[in-house]
Amino acid sequence: MRIKLVKFKLIVILLVFMLLATGCGLKQGDTQAMSELKTPITIRYWRVFDGPDAFQEVINAYKQAHPNVNIEYRKLRYDEYEQALLEAWAEDRGPDIFTVHNSWLAKYESKILAMPETVKLPYAVQRNSRTGDVEKALYQQVNLWTPIDIRNNFAEVVYQDVVRDNKIWGLPLSVDSLALFYNRTLLDNALITKVPSTWLAVKEAVKKLTLQDEAGNIQQSGIALGTADNINRAFDIVSLLMMQNGTQMTDDTGSQATFHQPSPYSADKSFKPGMEALRFYTDFALPSKEVYNWSEEMPEATDSFVRGKLGMMLGYAYQLPLIRTQGVKLNIGVAEAPHINSDGTDALGAKVNIASYWVETVSAKTKYANYAWDFLQFASSKEQVIKYLAVAKKPAALRNLISAQLNQPDVKPFANQVLTAQSWYRGRNPLAAEEIFRQMIQAVLAGSNTAEEAIGFGAKKINQTF
Repeated sequence: MRIKLVKFKLIVILLVFMLLATGCGLKQGDTQAMSELKTPITIRYWRVFDGPDAFQEVINAYKQAHPNVNIEYRKLRYDEYEQALLEAWAEDRGPDIFTVHNSWLAKYESKILAMPETVKLPYAVQRNSRTGDVEKALYQQVNLWTPIDIRNNFAEVVYQDVVRDNKIWGLPLSVDSLALFYNRTLLDNALITKVPSTWLAVKEAVKKLTLQDEAGNIQQSGIALGTADNINRAFDIVSLLMMQNGTQMTDDTGSQATFHQPSPYSADKSFKPGMEALRFYTDFALPSKEVYNWSEEMPEATDSFVRGKLGMMLGYAYQLPLIRTQGVKLNIGVAEAPHINSDGTDALGAKVNIASYWVETVSAKTKYANYAWDFLQFASSKEQVIKYLAVAKKPAALRNLISAQLNQPDVKPFANQVLTAQSWYRGRNPLAAEEIFRQMIQAVLAGSNTAEEAIGFGAKKINQTF
């Protein structure tokens, strides 16, 4: 009798074990998922330029599947952003997700956690129809973007910037590029019937738009070009001119600046496209040149534009809302950036634009890496990016959203340039590169160096930062 009782207990134990290994095992998994969904976590997200309203719909949508996740969004001023990041990380109170400029990725690589291949998270899969409370949750494994996904789905410049060592270091929501802002009224007054689309046409328009008094003082300028300190993103404009002119900005390995060297694509080895681009740019601020129309003594370019004293300027999409607000009485238009050839191409037969954008990435110090990367993949998907772009009014980074933006007048010129926008590696100290370009420009204007000397010195200095 006792032996039979022992056998019966063994059979019961085996049955329980089998049940746990099958259906009841899933119940246990459901219980764990429910338990994790009931454990609140807070992900701190730091950005610049966009307010919380740009992300509220995206955050709300993410919380539908992950009700335990609170995204604490914080917008910081650009001029305080980097210092705030460094201080917060030093005190272990930094963000889980943060944004960096595309040119900063090398600088911040040690602070970034590369995207994993997959993440496993609990998802709310059933809710009470009356109360909305989660009644069922399951763990799901999510495949994240791969490098080839980035190349196929985003603009080419994104792949070039965010994929390093076959790892993904961030995801953008938009890709901005320089376009031509112009004052329709000033162009009409000067009898300019067509917005300049080539640099030659820009030079001709400048001659008609520029007005000087009897003493030779500039009263109205054609375009803000030529100086360093009173032109927003002068570094980007000079870079654009160099690349359009066929300059190879760095060597094939990205380890040396080569923008001062002769063109590798030209049979004429005396032709230095980077030097010619620098000379072209500074001519607009040299009184001895026929296109002289700008000087270091003039107000900042954007201020001159909104005051109706400047016919044209190069700017980014993010600047347009502020310019429209400040220059509310102006008749402002936006066109694509000028190119070298009348067919919209540049020196090497390709259309070249300059990219400047922000990349969303995950801190190496985060405690919630899976949630952080899952949220960024969610936020960068087509359905969610549409919500962000509707508020932010910026050009998309995703290829399959570009055509729809061509119906939006203010965004169209920028959207048209996304696929042809390029960037270049500026070393691990991109701000130092910008300062070196500023010095190059000032040396030419001051006459202390020729364009060839200035660009040669500049390349040597930047190579020290590589």
